[in-house]
Amino acid sequence: MASDLHQPPAPLGPARRALLHRRIRWFVAATITYNVIEAIVAIGEGARVSSTALIGFGLDSVIEVSSAAAVAWQFSGPDPEAREKTALRIIAVSFFALAGYVTVEAIRSLTGAAEARHSAIGIALTAASLIVMPVLSWAQRRAGRELGSRSAVADSKQTLLCTYLSAVVLAGLVLNSLFGWSWADPIAALILAGVAVHEGREAWRGQTCCNVAIPDTDAGDDCCPNCGD
Repeated sequence: MASDLHQPPAPLGPARRALLHRRIRWFVAATITYNVIEAIVAIGEGARVSSTALIGFGLDSVIEVSSAAAVAWQFSGPDPEAREKTALRIIAVSFFALAGYVTVEAIRSLTGAAEARHSAIGIALTAASLIVMPVLSWAQRRAGRELGSRSAVADSKQTLLCTYLSAVVLAGLVLNSLFGWSWADPIAALILAGVAVHEGREAWRGQTCCNVAIPDTDAGDDCCPNCGD
């Protein structure tokens, strides 16, 4: 069975590749639309209630938009593979920028600069993202893996990251609302920053993917096992 896993995948035909390109553009458009709304609501509400975690969540949405836009730019050209590495770099730098900002603001909150208040809107928003984001991530990841695109898979991982961050931020908001634990908000923000650094490093290390089809499997994140260094 192990040897079967390393068999070269069948090459994609032109029609299938064109279909996957269109699907990725559709998923990217849906992600951008949702995240623009999410960013506006989260940043505005976070500023109103002094929630570093909620502001960071909104900024993550902004970065997801830039990530999705990078993938859209990549697949808008006649040779998406040629733009792969640049798209990955944009995604990575976006993660690092988010981590830096959120870390500074979380430390300020922990040292008493501001205490987060209750936010019903923030709780509803993060709960909604727990439902929407996994669906978008799965769809784009599946298409990206079949196409053999690291940038599409990296962008889908960033979308999935929003699910994890939604859970963390939601927990912080709920704990603060129920028990008055204002420290839960910046702690949630620091967790968000740590995950962002990890994902940024993963995207930065990604290699330009070779032109192969990738089996639809969740066995690992190496979407291009046949690519050389």
